[in-house]
Order: sequence, then C-alpha cells, then structure tokens
Amino acid sequence: MHSISNKKINQVTDQTLVVGMDIAKKKHYACFVDERGRGLKKPFPVLQSKEGLEWLYQCIVEAMKEFGKTEVIVGIEPTGHYWLNLAYFLDEKGIPLVMTNPMHVKRSKELDDNLPTKHDAKDALVIARLVKDGRFSYPRILKGMEAELRVGATFRSKLVEEQGAVRNQMIRWLDRYFPEFTQVFPSFGKMALAVLEYTPFPSDLAGKELEEVLALYRQSEGLQSPQSPKAKKLIELAQHSIGVTEGQQMARIEIATLVRRYRQLEEEIEALTEQLIELVQTSVEYDG
Repeated sequence: MHSISNKKINQVTDQTLVVGMDIAKKKHYACFVDERGRGLKKPFPVLQSKEGLEWLYQCIVEAMKEFGKTEVIVGIEPTGHYWLNLAYFLDEKGIPLVMTNPMHVKRSKELDDNLPTKHDAKDALVIARLVKDGRFSYPRILKGMEAELRVGATFRSKLVEEQGAVRNQMIRWLDRYFPEFTQVFPSFGKMALAVLEYTPFPSDLAGKELEEVLALYRQSEGLQSPQSPKAKKLIELAQHSIGVTEGQQMARIEIATLVRRYRQLEEEIEALTEQLIELVQTSVEYDG
C-alpha cells in the first residue's frame, strides 16, 4: 500500500506541470500548479468542444515551456460521463489522466476555507493539489473490443431495466382490470402476452368457447400451440373476476401499448445479446 502511494507521489517531480480540472457538461475549469502546489496559472474556463480542448492543450504546451517543465499530469474529479471526451482527447495527445476521490475534494475544500460549497474555479485548484500529493487513481480508458463490450453491456442493462419497468406497469394494470390473471400466468411468456393482446379483460372471454379462444391466441406471432388447460382455467376465473369494468376503452389502449413495448424490448435484448456473444467469440482471447 505504501509503495503504491510513494510511487504516485514520486510521479510528480519538480519537472512536472500539474493540471487540476473541475468537469462539467459544457464548461470545465482548469488550473496549473507546480510540485509544491503553488499556483502557476489562475483557474480558467475550458469549453467542452474541439476548439476548447485544443486550446487547453496549447495552454499546457506553453506553460511547460514557460515554467521549464518536461512532464505533465492532468487530474480530474469524475462527474458523470462528461469527463470521457476529455479523457480520450488527452489519451490521443499522450497526456496521462488521473482521478481524485470526490470525498477527498470535499474535505480538502473544508480544510482550506471551511466552505464545502461548490465552486468550479476553487475545485480545480483543490484537485490539482490532491494530485501533487499522490491522492489519485488511474482510470481505465477503454479501447477496441473492450470499449465495444462495455458500451453494449451498459446498453443491454438499460434495456433490461426498461423491460422491468414495463413489466411492473403491466402487473399494475392487471391488478386493476384482471387480478385473477396471475393465477394462470405468473410470468409474461408467449401465451400470457397473447392473452393480453386478444382478451385482456375478463369480459372478452365471456360467452366464448375454449376452441374459439385458442383460435384467437394462435393468431399471436410465435404461438402455434396455446395450452388448453391454461385457457380453460382462465375462462373459469374470468366468470367470477373482481376486475374494474370502468375506463376500459383507454385501458385497452394502454395494455396494447405495453404489450407491444414489452415484446419489442424482448427482441432488442435478444438481438443485442447475440451480437455481444459474437463479439466475444471473435476476440483474440476467446478460446471457446
């Protein structure tokens, strides 16, 4: 542990220009200090744009010449995803990037002036001084296959989360209009979705014969053989349902929309999963 800390501290020498940056969505703040934390350039704004980042790079190059520095290190306090553009830009320029702990930044501000309030310019200086003390970590700048897998996995997680939200909306809908439904279908498989597509209300099953209902469900895509016992039990439960009967016109539109979205998400998740598997299988490290 001590050897790692010492290595970080030793990374900043009298030849190192330390850059502290406070990250935001549209405008960052940067400041330059030396190895002792003395300010070399007052905090200044850096726009989150190609021109803004190129200007930052020129400022770094000029400062290194002006103050006789041969090395540079840039430290940030990570804020959401806004730091990624800067990270890849600096990586292309061959400039090392490190991260400070947000809690350390907050505590350091309190030590300086007993004011933990947010102040972009002040934060940049605090971050720079934490970096010169070796209080930072190294972020992973993902590239190639690793970057593809991370983006794909993150997006897949969002789709699964959205599908879960749609599932919960469908459950709430059923609690109101067909609470007995879950006695037959505890989850939303193909037949359950077919039922919600063609006979979402107990009244839709009233007066219908078993074969008539099964014929309806066969029209649902991907469902060739609906299960007769489940359909029979559902018809029986529908006869004594306590489901709400008011507002069904709009409720029918609601459940139809939810079913379409649920199926769409199911397809998207499946397709994305297959693509991620193909990426892994085509990678050099995969030994199958």
